[in-house]
Amino acid sequence: FQLQASGGGLVQTGGSLRLSCAASGRTLDDFTIGWFRQAPGKEREGLSSIYFNDGRTLLVGSAKGRFTISRDKANNTVYLEMNSLRPEDTAVYSCAAYLGRGPYLTTVLYDYWGQGTLVTVSS
Repeated sequence: FQLQASGGGLVQTGGSLRLSCAASGRTLDDFTIGWFRQAPGKEREGLSSIYFNDGRTLLVGSAKGRFTISRDKANNTVYLEMNSLRPEDTAVYSCAAYLGRGPYLTTVLYDYWGQGTLVTVSS
């Protein structure tokens, strides 16, 4: 079971990006998937999570009002739509998953982590 985050890149302040978290090896049914980010020299920060079965979502902190999490059951993928990006959003963004109801963002719950994707927001 593997997770692969993609969709990062360089964007100007105020721009948008959509990150994808694709799963392979098994369906994401019964999993909660979360998006996290880590900027250089900073702690990992939880942003948003979604319980894949019913689509319930959680958005916290700086993700509120600007980011949207969604899922595509047919493609076994979770997305993070990011709008109104700011230079302080520059970080490596990773998706992770745990088997169980959610959505929660407690890091210790997450058993599966994908490789991150770099988002750079220029001023």
